[in-house]
Amino acid sequence: MKDIRTIAIAGAGTMGAGIAQVTANAGFKTILFDINQTILDKAKQSIDKGLQFLVDKNKLTIKKKETTLNLLKFTNNIDEVIADLIIEAVIERIDIKHDFFNTVAAINSSDCILASNTSSIPITQIAAKIPNPERVIGIHFFNPAPIMKLVEIINGAQSNKQVALHCKTLIESMGKTCVIAADSPGFIVNRVARHYYVEGLKILEEQVAPLEVIDALLESSGFKMGPFKLMDLIGVDTNLSVTTSMYNLFNQDSKFRPNRIQQQKVDAGLNGRKTGKGFYEY
Repeated sequence: MKDIRTIAIAGAGTMGAGIAQVTANAGFKTILFDINQTILDKAKQSIDKGLQFLVDKNKLTIKKKETTLNLLKFTNNIDEVIADLIIEAVIERIDIKHDFFNTVAAINSSDCILASNTSSIPITQIAAKIPNPERVIGIHFFNPAPIMKLVEIINGAQSNKQVALHCKTLIESMGKTCVIAADSPGFIVNRVARHYYVEGLKILEEQVAPLEVIDALLESSGFKMGPFKLMDLIGVDTNLSVTTSMYNLFNQDSKFRPNRIQQQKVDAGLNGRKTGKGFYEY
């Protein structure tokens, strides 16, 4: 199996920037790509801030921070996305994922590993329209990627299982805990966690309790964050996109039905922390 020395991440939003911080901090040359230069600039600031936080907590040296930043390349030119492993973290739309992977497949070697950070779309569906589908797998990080230990590794129907095992070893070398998940919509975590959000929204919609109370009760029960605080952290729009995707992939099963309160937030551009206001104000 080819050694992985350069890793490219597509999509410089919260998740993509977080993955880039993880890979660069682990010593890999890292390319962070996004078509939007403004988002790239924000990602650069976010990564610098994240590394400085670790320095302030004495979990990282200044020298290590500088080394990590030097391993990062930020680009909005897709022709520069040349790597041994490419991880996409773009919007949850299969057509956009297909377009991206086919573009980078044409400029990279046939043994370049193509991985999706999708939260819900089956890897088999993504790989179906990509050359050499055996090298396509899922590598699903969780937000915030530098902090969350768990990573799901997913084989599609045509995936070479050795590719997945190779990447599992690689990601574990970055200090993560990897699990192999079956290729089913939402995989393990998002399938289970979806109801954390959906039921919280139903309780709010039925006026059983205010969202602050719902969050407080769940946090007092042991959850680190209530569903509304967590949606604001992830991005209300991102969370809704995953819910909508899973609702459709499970043939409109009512238990995954998106909620109109969340849709209204997205329609108003109230997407959580990244916009300064979601279910809470920041």
